Amino acid sequence: MDMQYQLKAGSYYLYDMREAPSAVTGERRFKLKTDTVAIAFDVHTGKVHQHGSPTRIQSWANNTRRRLRAAGAQQEANDIVVVSGPLPVDELNKCLWVSGYVRRMFSRLATLPHGKLQRPAEPFRKAA
Repeated sequence: MDMQYQLKAGSYYLYDMREAPSAVTGERRFKLKTDTVAIAFDVHTGKVHQHGSPTRIQSWANNTRRRLRAAGAQQEANDIVVVSGPLPVDELNKCLWVSGYVRRMFSRLATLPHGKLQRPAEPFRKAA
């Protein structure tokens, strides 16, 4: 649980939770800020290879597939899958923390809510 995404002001921020918060602000420095997130993983094992900004992850996946195919590992190249978009933060963090969870999320991808929609706050209740 070293790395963790948080959604703030419509952007995904990646934090390394091993770093101590700033003594002045009480906040950790973020490692990445992006509008959408991508995860590259092995479809059979569920191992997360890379995560971060979609452009970088797509580039990594294309280069890795090309190198694997050149080495004769066609099946391993085909097993690399990239999922990107506005994913729910709790699902995204579970992919990083739980081994193989990304495969379960991938199978439910069509039914996941838009990642940037926040739950509505509980309506104000008046005292009786």
